Amino acid sequence: MRKFVVAVMAFFFTVALCTPVLAASAVSSDGYYKGIRLCGKVKVVSNFADIKVKIVDSFPDLKVKIVNSFPDDVGEWQFVEYGEDFTVQFVDSFPDIKIKYVDAFPGVN
Repeated sequence: MRKFVVAVMAFFFTVALCTPVLAASAVSSDGYYKGIRLCGKVKVVSNFADIKVKIVDSFPDLKVKIVNSFPDDVGEWQFVEYGEDFTVQFVDSFPDIKIKYVDAFPGVN
């Protein structure tokens, strides 16, 4: 009986450790985060951003291509000072989403 209890505890411990790895992406498959379509004109702010973003090299939630005009597709961002569609704050910890800058093929993985 004791071996069974130890095996069950080991199983649940393993599941608990793997749960964060199996968590779904913060970005929906159609490119939305909490009702914000992740394309368009973006303003960088220091506080009270719509989305907190961390730049990563691997396993991003969204691939972002910086464009100068017509940011119409998911993952295409045009950085502006006014007239923004949403705001972002770049952080090192506790981001809402993780992005990777790309030169081609922006969007959700």
